[in-house]
Amino acid sequence: MNIKAVLIDDEAQSREILRTYLQKYCPEVELLGEAADVNQGVELISATRPELVFLDVEMPFGNAFDLLDRIPERNFETIFVTAYQQYAMDALNSHAAYYLMKPISIDDLVAAVSYVKDTLAREARLHDRVLKGVQRAEGKVTLPQQDGFEVLDVSDIHYCKADDNYTEIHLEKRRVVVSKTLKYFEEALQEYPFVRIHKSYLVNVSEVVRYRRGKGGSVVLASGKELPVSPSRKKDLLSYFE
Repeated sequence: MNIKAVLIDDEAQSREILRTYLQKYCPEVELLGEAADVNQGVELISATRPELVFLDVEMPFGNAFDLLDRIPERNFETIFVTAYQQYAMDALNSHAAYYLMKPISIDDLVAAVSYVKDTLAREARLHDRVLKGVQRAEGKVTLPQQDGFEVLDVSDIHYCKADDNYTEIHLEKRRVVVSKTLKYFEEALQEYPFVRIHKSYLVNVSEVVRYRRGKGGSVVLASGKELPVSPSRKKDLLSYFE
């Protein structure tokens, strides 16, 4: 398993040493780029989307914690590399995977990379299990996302809308887009009061407050949203209200 990483440190010599150690002792680490300050670091992370960031603490234009604060959605592990022991507790509070002191010990570096590798492997295994199907537990669904998964209460879902091979899960004030077809969710939610009312819509029956007549008609949800009902799906919908 390769680990895509970036290196952020204002000292060129420190970057060279770490780069050399990684190439020699941690060949599974693939360096995507390097940066010398906080601003460059933020741009590099945004451009490369690494799995691991080697991060010095003291740098120009701020420090490591400033950098992390500018990236609220952190989809990567962090290994702090610094000469200052006093930052250890701050590093832990910032959810760093590991803390390395300069000068870097090869054994500590190997241990740090191994720790991150194990962590990423566990996350990948969990993600794979989630991707095999929407997991149900006590009225909850687990939705796979690119960076992990999100757990929702089934009752919070108002309706699902097809978007080619994606599905929009509509909640009260937001939506979640999942790379699964609407048919997939129709089957996954069949134990709950959801009905397919149209080729593009799967609705939570408990949210329906009105039905408007027509060739197929339409339903109005508690939120005020009106959705079309296809003629071929009308019977399935009305059966819930007989």
